[in-house]
This record gives sequence, structure tokens and C-alpha cells, in this order.
Amino acid sequence: MTIKRVLISASLVLAFLLPAFAAAQQFTVAAAADLSNALGEVAANYEKQSGTTVRLVYGSSGALFTQIQNGAPFDVFLSADEGYPTQLVEANLAEKASYSRYAQGGLVVWVPPNSQLNVEQHGIDVLLDPSVKKIAIANPQHAPYGKAAVAALQHFDLYERVQKKLVFGENVSQAAQFVDSGNAQVGLVARSHAFAPGRKENGTFWTVPLDAYPALLQAAVVLTHSAHKKEAGEFLEYLKSADAKAVLVKYGFGVPARKP
Repeated sequence: MTIKRVLISASLVLAFLLPAFAAAQQFTVAAAADLSNALGEVAANYEKQSGTTVRLVYGSSGALFTQIQNGAPFDVFLSADEGYPTQLVEANLAEKASYSRYAQGGLVVWVPPNSQLNVEQHGIDVLLDPSVKKIAIANPQHAPYGKAAVAALQHFDLYERVQKKLVFGENVSQAAQFVDSGNAQVGLVARSHAFAPGRKENGTFWTVPLDAYPALLQAAVVLTHSAHKKEAGEFLEYLKSADAKAVLVKYGFGVPARKP
């Protein structure tokens, strides 16, 4: 065989193998919308360290859960509510051994920088101010932060008084965007959104006490149908690292206790 033929043969082999290699070097993470700021930084750090590409898809935890039940081609699920990953494990749609809590979310009352509302002084009672016409929250039907917002309003005996002012975002990220755009004067949103670049420097917020709503314990799993379980599992291990936790804390997340 001539050198030319050897080179051609080698090129054909590489052409066949490279697509499979590239596919193995990328996996997809379906992530709760409250991670839309923090997870990008975590994933970028991981990519530099591992050489593996992390594709991020954001949405409400409930909507992503439904997509996974219907066979969506995700490899990892990062939920804002540990209940959804638990249900996937019970349905054999997620690997039981991969289950882990990675963060604890927090709820805040947030107003934009041009607001005249003194949320730091009045706290959640600012929702009763006559100038407040719209209050943005995530849709409680499928978003954990929406459920938490409703629970907090009920805790403070405010739900009936402000119910007609509520406007629902598809997820908590969209609820925050309603406030950003002026379509709502105030929002009950994720603490991580209040800590995002731009909002942290300009807007103001009041942290809703943790005992006012069910704990937002956030959990992750590798999905059973994943074709990249090795890469997915390695990413979840990285989420437990000090570097990843430091990024999450920077964006306002808490470090949760391990599930018994």
C-alpha cells in the first residue's frame, strides 16, 4: 500500500470516528430557570477544566420534568425542587445513585433601580403600596418558585389581598424579566436573580424568611436514557466541588444539607 493510500485510509477512519468523539464530548443539562445566571459560569469553568462541552437548556422545573417524561434528549436534570428528580428516580427515568442536592434556593421581593418603593424598609408589605398594580411571580402550576411565592403570600396573610395583581411568568426568570421591563412594579423572584449582574448593583430586594415557604431544596440526577452517563456523572461530581459551590453562593444560593 502506498503512502498516499495510507493517508487516505487514515483520513476516512478519522472522518468516521470524529463525529462520535465530538458527540461524546458534549452533553445536555436541563436546568431550572433560577440557575440561568450562575450555571453559565459553573459550566464555563468546568469546560476549561474537562474539555467537555456543556449544553444548557433552561425552563421551569415542572415543564422540564414533563419533557423528560416524554423522552426529551437531556442527560442531566438540575431541578429547583427535589420532588421532581425523586419522581424520576421512582419511575426509573433517572439513575438513583446519581441523585444529589446541589443548592438551596431563596425567595426575595425585588424592585428595579428606578422604583420609589422602599422594599428594604417595608419588606413584603410593600406589595400593598397603592402604586403597585402588578406583582410578578413564576407560574405556581409548574414552577417551584411560583409555589413558594404563593406560600409566602399566604404565610403573611397577603394572598387574598393581592391575588388580582399577580402576573405569572412561565418560569422565575421570566417573572424577573417582567419587573425588568416595567410590566410589573415588583416581583417575588429567586434570590439568584437579585444577585445577577446588573440587578445586584442597581435593584433592591428584601429576603423572604425561609420559614415562610417550603424549603427550595434543589436536586440533580443523571437521566436513565442518557447516552453520555460518564460525562454527566462527572459534571455532577464537579457540582459538589468547592469551586462550583463558591460560584453558587456568589449568586445567592445556599448550600443544602445532604438528603438522608
